[in-house]
Amino acid sequence: MAISTDQVRPSSQPASNRAGRAPTTVLCVIATLGGIFALQNWSVAADAGNAAGPLNTEFVSFLRAATGQNDAQATPLESILSIAMSSHPQIAAARHKVAAAAQRVPQAAALPDPMLSNTFWPIHDQALQTAGGRVGHQMALSQQVPWPSKRTARTAVAAREIDVARAELAKVELEIITAIKLAYYQCWLTDKAISILKDNQELVSDLIQVSQARYKTGGSQQDVLRAEAEHDKLEARLIELRKQRTRAHANLGVLIQQPIDFTPTIAADLGVNQVHAQLESLIASAEYCNPTLRGLSAEVARDRQKENLACQQKYPDMQLGIAWSLIDDNTNVISPVANGHDNINFTFGVTLPIWRDKINAGIREAAHTRSDSQYRVQAERDRLRGQLRRQLADAFAAAEQKKLFDERLVPRTQQILKIATADYQGKKADFTDLIDIYQELLGYQIQVATIEATLASTIAQVERSVGCTVTP
Repeated sequence: MAISTDQVRPSSQPASNRAGRAPTTVLCVIATLGGIFALQNWSVAADAGNAAGPLNTEFVSFLRAATGQNDAQATPLESILSIAMSSHPQIAAARHKVAAAAQRVPQAAALPDPMLSNTFWPIHDQALQTAGGRVGHQMALSQQVPWPSKRTARTAVAAREIDVARAELAKVELEIITAIKLAYYQCWLTDKAISILKDNQELVSDLIQVSQARYKTGGSQQDVLRAEAEHDKLEARLIELRKQRTRAHANLGVLIQQPIDFTPTIAADLGVNQVHAQLESLIASAEYCNPTLRGLSAEVARDRQKENLACQQKYPDMQLGIAWSLIDDNTNVISPVANGHDNINFTFGVTLPIWRDKINAGIREAAHTRSDSQYRVQAERDRLRGQLRRQLADAFAAAEQKKLFDERLVPRTQQILKIATADYQGKKADFTDLIDIYQELLGYQIQVATIEATLASTIAQVERSVGCTVTP
């Protein structure tokens, strides 16, 4: 999430300016929690929701047993992903496509079915008559044998189809993983915001006590009422955040087919403090990790084999056969010079690939198809590089913003708040300045959580683009 310079400018501005800006900043940041992940419009989330089966409360026990967690402990993201990988219907469908593609290889390598035929003459005096006797039956067995290199090319095409199906499986898995991660980070963000507001409720309670003590020594009752109003505002924001958390849990539940009454406990730390340093090295991995590039490369290899198969069509196929004729050895129909033995003969034939226009057109078609695949690989590679550059820029900017808030803005604002509280108790500062500084601190804390969730979601998108996992 981008942070404007107005939001991060320290408290050197007049208090009157900060007074009008600080509540607005906090409200805008909290309102962003419900929509920050809407920008990640992953179609797989909707598809997964449509594919979700009936509610099953036994899944709750299974998930808890698999993760080894109870209600008081965090549910690891890795465990949720593992369960989704083993049970998600879209992934199961893609795996069956891979299995189906594997079964096409033996079919492509096999010979065509042989042909068994029988010619017979049911009318005795109308049968074929030869010098050797009357023919009752002629049985033949024939087998078509393609040119040897044609079978090899067909088998290679079928094998490349397996690689295409595997790349599609990897793509579906990455989409599911990314959608689950984004939903998990949304749950984390709402939990973190709720935790921050609860901590600030304690801080506001302290401000109420300070204002009450000041009121007893001649201060204004307006300070007490304003501090109590700030406490009520926090409660109103907590109600909104709890609603957003329920929705976030529902979105996560749809993706992993959880029952509606299961609420996972989200981990307290997303672990993105050092992982951004590994992002730059992932660009080199995209060439062999990205499933879309792998699938397109497999298509290029498949189309090359198809082109080779098209070139093989100029070679003839063979037809091999054996035939047996049943001869009637009745002496009334046999020639005196014949023995009446049954006939056995062998046949051999070849196709005549003489229609060169058809064959050449098939070769040109295969060449154009192969060129199309090669250009699509190049276009996808360029698109991926541009996308990674944008995502890495977002990740590094979020990391720098997080460092700025963690190391400078938040600590300094906390120190300013302590000093302002002491000055207010000593009647050296106005309560309005104290509230302004508190609201500014709250806004910074919410922005830190938002930036961390944004950084985690950006890393998830980088992993999806690259196809490899970021390891800290």
